[in-house]
Amino acid sequence: MAEHPETTLTQGTPPADTYPRKILEYLEGFLISKTVFTSCELGVFDVLHTAGRPLSAKDVSKAIGASLDGTERLLAACAGLQLLQTHCDDGQVFYSNSDEASIYLIRSSPSSLLQSIQYRSETIYTCWQYLTDAVREGRNQYEKAFGVSSKDLFEALYRCDEEMVKFMQLMNSIWNICGKDVVKAFDLSPFKVICDLGGCSGALAKQCTSVYPECTVTIFDLPRVVRMSREHFVSEADLRINFQQGDFFKDTLPEADLYVLARILHDWTDERCIELLNRVYGACKPGGAVLVVEALLYEDGSGPVTAQLYSLNMLVQTEGKERTAAQYAALMSAAGFTNIQHRLTGKIYDAVLGHKED
Repeated sequence: MAEHPETTLTQGTPPADTYPRKILEYLEGFLISKTVFTSCELGVFDVLHTAGRPLSAKDVSKAIGASLDGTERLLAACAGLQLLQTHCDDGQVFYSNSDEASIYLIRSSPSSLLQSIQYRSETIYTCWQYLTDAVREGRNQYEKAFGVSSKDLFEALYRCDEEMVKFMQLMNSIWNICGKDVVKAFDLSPFKVICDLGGCSGALAKQCTSVYPECTVTIFDLPRVVRMSREHFVSEADLRINFQQGDFFKDTLPEADLYVLARILHDWTDERCIELLNRVYGACKPGGAVLVVEALLYEDGSGPVTAQLYSLNMLVQTEGKERTAAQYAALMSAAGFTNIQHRLTGKIYDAVLGHKED
């Protein structure tokens, strides 16, 4: 059969007056990330915040100990990305932080993403240099990226105390921004005793006790994580939050009305997810439930693009993947949970709730 003549004529030849805007933007995506990473690493936004007034590139370059030429280019790029505002006075350009930068890119801000940015820059970005290998091999790339064995996933993730704190700070910043939305996606007020499995820094536990003041939350996590959480994140004044050390695949789980698995199941294969959910079901009180918090893919897999990219990140860093609500429901159902529902929050993370019959 002959080729369609129009296909033959137009293949590889763009129509007149076209411009591959999206493709070019995508190709330059890493330039944007590294501009933000570098600006935060050098302390650009902190310097402008501390000054309390617009500064020239010369002022900023002195404060961050960088070349004037490099600083001028970096500030101009940040202004182009709308992270900085420009002010012209007598032919000279001065810079100040944008409103968003003042909230999220300042180290002293309660909503700071600085630690999250550092983890992305130093760990995730490094791993993603081996994305091609991850796709070819179908496994994470910790050995190539950092020279550590990935046989035990969290031994690789938590390869030193400093790296563990960075990861915990990443999770802390995520739940400070998105935590309230996921704990309010369903009415969790009937559940008074909550267990946050792999609760890490305790940020989501704090959101639970803030929204539902009658509940108590036990954070169940590895001994090293519990130690770091007590040292860096959760004060003894948080009387409704307590810790229990253990491995949720091996050790007895605390009895609770509600178990929270926030950004846990996406780390693991389907088989391991069912194994963990079976353990949760066995420990759960009759009439209790499990709340799964994840970035849900659309049922046809067409998006959201953030969840699709996160799924690639799971390939590079873990054993798991992102899933649809139906896929999570199937895993929960296999463990015995019923009346499974999901709620979209409109932000990155969504919620799936499954019940244990009374």
